[in-house]
Amino acid sequence: MVDKIHHGLSEEEAQSRLSQFGPNAIKEDAAHPLVAFLLKFWAPVPWMLEVTLLLEILLHKYPAMIVISTLLVFNAVLGFSQEQRAQDALALLKKRLHIQARVLRDNVWREVPAADLVIGDYIHTRVGDLVPADLKLADGEILVDQSALTGESVPAEREAGATVYSGSVIRRGEASGEVIATGPNSYFGKTAELVRTAKTKSHLEELIFSIVRYLVIMDGLLVVAIIIFSAYNNIPLTTILPFALILLVASVPVALPATFTLATAMASLDLAHMGVLVTRLSAIEEAAAMTDLCSDKTGTLTQNRLTLSATRTLGGTSDAEMLTMAAMASDRSTQDPIDLAILEAVQARNISVGDRTGFIPFDPSTKRSEASFLKDDRAWRAVKGAPQVIAQLSQPQAWEQEAAALAADGARILAIAAGPQNGNLELLGLIALSDPPRPDAHSVLASLRDLGIRVRMVTGDTEATARVVAKTLGIDGTVCGRDQIQNLSQDCAVYAGVFPEDKFHLVQGLQKRHRVTAMTGDGVNDAPALKQAEVGIAVSSATDVAKAAASLVLTEPGLGAVVSAIKTGRRVYQRMLTYTLNKIVKTIQVALFLSLGLLFFHQFVVTPLLVLLLLFANDFVTMSIAGDNVRYSHRPDRWNLRILMLSAFVLAIAWLLYAFLAFAFTQYLRLSLPATQAFDFLALVFSGLANVFLVRERGHFWESPPGRFLVLASCADILAVSLLAALGILMAAVPWLDIVALAVATFVYMILLDQIKVPLLRRLVDA
Repeated sequence: MVDKIHHGLSEEEAQSRLSQFGPNAIKEDAAHPLVAFLLKFWAPVPWMLEVTLLLEILLHKYPAMIVISTLLVFNAVLGFSQEQRAQDALALLKKRLHIQARVLRDNVWREVPAADLVIGDYIHTRVGDLVPADLKLADGEILVDQSALTGESVPAEREAGATVYSGSVIRRGEASGEVIATGPNSYFGKTAELVRTAKTKSHLEELIFSIVRYLVIMDGLLVVAIIIFSAYNNIPLTTILPFALILLVASVPVALPATFTLATAMASLDLAHMGVLVTRLSAIEEAAAMTDLCSDKTGTLTQNRLTLSATRTLGGTSDAEMLTMAAMASDRSTQDPIDLAILEAVQARNISVGDRTGFIPFDPSTKRSEASFLKDDRAWRAVKGAPQVIAQLSQPQAWEQEAAALAADGARILAIAAGPQNGNLELLGLIALSDPPRPDAHSVLASLRDLGIRVRMVTGDTEATARVVAKTLGIDGTVCGRDQIQNLSQDCAVYAGVFPEDKFHLVQGLQKRHRVTAMTGDGVNDAPALKQAEVGIAVSSATDVAKAAASLVLTEPGLGAVVSAIKTGRRVYQRMLTYTLNKIVKTIQVALFLSLGLLFFHQFVVTPLLVLLLLFANDFVTMSIAGDNVRYSHRPDRWNLRILMLSAFVLAIAWLLYAFLAFAFTQYLRLSLPATQAFDFLALVFSGLANVFLVRERGHFWESPPGRFLVLASCADILAVSLLAALGILMAAVPWLDIVALAVATFVYMILLDQIKVPLLRRLVDA
């Protein structure tokens, strides 16, 4: 239909504006896969290995060069392959605008791609359409579903003069309007821009960098001492430099990124069977440290559908009679959520509804719907609508107090009246419609609280409605408006009247206060916050945009899987704590043993080649920790690096004493230097494996059984290095009797050390 005032733009003007302002599309920043892969070599751990690799090449140490190159490529390939599972949110945002629009150009209606719309275009929308740009309506009346944008569960009525946002869905009616914003400047586009600019902070990368810094400082001091020692004793630099490089390589937690990736990848497979798809592996580790969950209300804590929650009859009318008249004034063909809720309630109560002779759907101008029917062969009518409107059409009744009581619960109130066609209507009563909580919401929230998670409900509803919903869900605490998000001066349990950008800034604000934040949501409006949060959780009913921005996607209704994800993440944390603690202990032990051995005894107690072999014998075998049996903690897990390093140092000194006892044993037997180096290598391997079983359990090591793969990998490792030593491959031969004696002695030493470890690690866990 052509409006009498608007004639639309000319095609020439439209093309001019298209060139000036750009297409009605979302900007997309997509990194080339090759670039994404190469970026895996640009991080603290790769930097250390790359510098070492360069020095090995300059010194023509090709075996070491091959080993280090393998480590670099292995980490990069594993990390890149897992991250490719993540979907691109911007591609879906752009795809959503690939629709056709009815536009008036040169005073002629035509269909054009939505991407070609410009500000000033005059377009027409009707039921079922996805609004392609922000519009200011000029005529018509429509019912608009904005739940994917604003989070509001109830569709909104819009008429001439009102604004309709891109991404909304027309549920009833048709209207025309002028385009006032397109692409990134539209309401939808601004949300997309927030998704594009959101960046998740990596706590694991910070942890690795901090650990590397501590270990490199220690090794740097040892290297300086060794160089001074070699200069004083006239030892050639070409002899000392490879040894110094090996110390640096041994200090880098080379397999930590790969072990983390493996642990989280295995956990992601388990979560897939629990109804959780992981699109960003780091989210599993972040779930362990999660302290705050900002949960969207509509469709997440509530069912996102209207239901009949209460009734109040007036003048002696029965519930059945009032609901019959309400059903008369409703029609399923309109697909109006209010009509559907009333008809569903009537059907559930087995109330029969007679035939109608006429029906007038809800009209925003009159704010009521009306039905005609026969009663005792007389023409009657039934109406439903806003209480103020219906009360004016009927005989005076005291309804205000009842309506206020129902509205206090945050419900939407309708009045029902009926009477003869040409006579006075009688106000039969009031009905309340609300969005009920999900059946599992109470139990899930209780479980989250038991796990030490602070749950904050975020909604676009008014403070009054939000307060009622929060009380129903059992969320205790202060209810705040969106103005509190800017400074977070109050510890609010509920944020009401929230816009999309507010959710994004809420997550950022909590992160600045060192809170590990999760965001649960389902709509386009949640996408920026889902991407910004350490743990973005999209529920099963979420839009594609929300799922792409999230790091965890639930595949089944309800939030029960969130609890499973947290417990799984905390198990992964315990495994990674074991691996990290073990790595620090072994690094300190090996670095001090090699350095002090040279400084005190003027000889290499282990050859550089055997140190590289030690990396494979210990580091990559202990990757089986990724599948170890562990117990999850009942509060958020946080890395306390100071206590971690202190605990590791105490254990490392104990294992250093063990290594020097093994060296003293070789001196007692007067073994040759190659045989001594082989025996010392075996001592480092055996003590490394013993330390894994020592630190994997925070109590005594026998209190929980280790994982099957950890046991098998350890046995295979012991057998492999024992065979190499017994057969004299890559090292001098060691008698089988000495190998067995060393293994038994290591086990006995581990039992003694376990008495020190228990109080030490209890301090680490309680930190």
